[in-house]
Amino acid sequence: MKKVEIKDLKGYAAPGHFGMTAMRIHGTEETGATKFWMGLSHFLPGGGAEWAYEDSPLEKVYHVLDGEITVKSKTETFVLRKGDTLYLEPNEGREVVNAANMPASMLVIINYPG
Repeated sequence: MKKVEIKDLKGYAAPGHFGMTAMRIHGTEETGATKFWMGLSHFLPGGGAEWAYEDSPLEKVYHVLDGEITVKSKTETFVLRKGDTLYLEPNEGREVVNAANMPASMLVIINYPG
């Protein structure tokens, strides 16, 4: 077992993201997890992530802890609020934006390739 405390998390620059802070909670380097990693993302109003991952073979789960996040695919738009969870299949593109006037926080869980 390995306990992780919020005070020990370090931010990192997530490619294609803007107006947000990303922190990795679990992963190979942080806790030794080898099947998945989990991050905590804080989005300012207007913050988000550009269209991406259409060619990514990874599964993703978004779980909103606070606030509101809008996730768009090519065919659907989902507004996620506190407690809502969204599963993204491998190779499913998405765009993320905090369209609200309050910050939002979201857990992000992604499997490692292979």
